[in-house]
Amino acid sequence: MKQNFTIIFDLDGTLVDTAPDLMLAHNHVMKKFGYQTKSTEEIRNLVGQGSGAMLGRSIWGQAKKEFGKVQDEKIKKEMVKDFVDFYGKNIVNESKLINGVKDFLVWAKEKNISMGVCTNKQEHLAIDLLKKIGIYDFFEYVAGHNTFNYCKPDPRHLTSVIEILDGDIKKSLMIGDSETDANAAKEAGIPVILLEDGYTEKNTSEIYHNHLIRDFVGIEKIILQYL
Repeated sequence: MKQNFTIIFDLDGTLVDTAPDLMLAHNHVMKKFGYQTKSTEEIRNLVGQGSGAMLGRSIWGQAKKEFGKVQDEKIKKEMVKDFVDFYGKNIVNESKLINGVKDFLVWAKEKNISMGVCTNKQEHLAIDLLKKIGIYDFFEYVAGHNTFNYCKPDPRHLTSVIEILDGDIKKSLMIGDSETDANAAKEAGIPVILLEDGYTEKNTSEIYHNHLIRDFVGIEKIILQYL
């Protein structure tokens, strides 16, 4: 039976403010390998920019400039592994739900809205984070950057999840915080709700969106326009 509506969520910076824990993992690796550390705000500006700004598409927050200095593929793999290991063990030390998320998820579930997560985080890390922060059970499917052979901003990352949820593209919506989310949704042909102050260096005026929100408080009014 098709759901009456489908919402696809980004994770980092959208559902959860993960920057503090990403910063700790990032800096752990940078110190170990002799590279520059970054502040939480700098991490927020880097997360979501895509594979070019990450270590092997899995280390969040590592700039191209610094990673480009690393020529040895073996060292790159060691850095990726160290990041994943450290972050996996410290995934919810300081991470917090974005304001209003839990109440909105409860409301959406009551409205029989089908919900999935589409993130460029590794799938197992995304699932672990959602479980430990207490919202995993709201989602029917979680897709990470390694779930398929493609990931955001490729629109198939979204459309594949919608298809798995037995949803309808014409009755779907994306909620994200960066151009990576917005561009994927735009190409998929679904509306975008964009969070202000997302994990991106771009201003909201530079990012495609249909609606702009500060957090999830009162977002129900927007969703009701589509139901």
